[in-house]
Amino acid sequence: MIDVVRLHKLEDNGSPLKAFADVLIGEVLVKGVRVAEGRNGLYVSMPSTQGKDGKWYETVKIINDELKQELQEAVLEAYNA
Repeated sequence: MIDVVRLHKLEDNGSPLKAFADVLIGEVLVKGVRVAEGRNGLYVSMPSTQGKDGKWYETVKIINDELKQELQEAVLEAYNA
């Protein structure tokens, strides 16, 4: 079960970043999920942190493709509501 607990839309300033969300997956709260505009439309990305090598690494990674799709649908539905 996935619930979007909080969604904060950003002002449209030309940035690809559109919103931040906090998502409850079962009994785990994931803070800082992002909604961004890509080449193929809106997408959802997990929180990440920059490593010492300058690359960005997800701090939470969903391995299950079905759960990942369910998360994307729930967050985008909340964003479009």
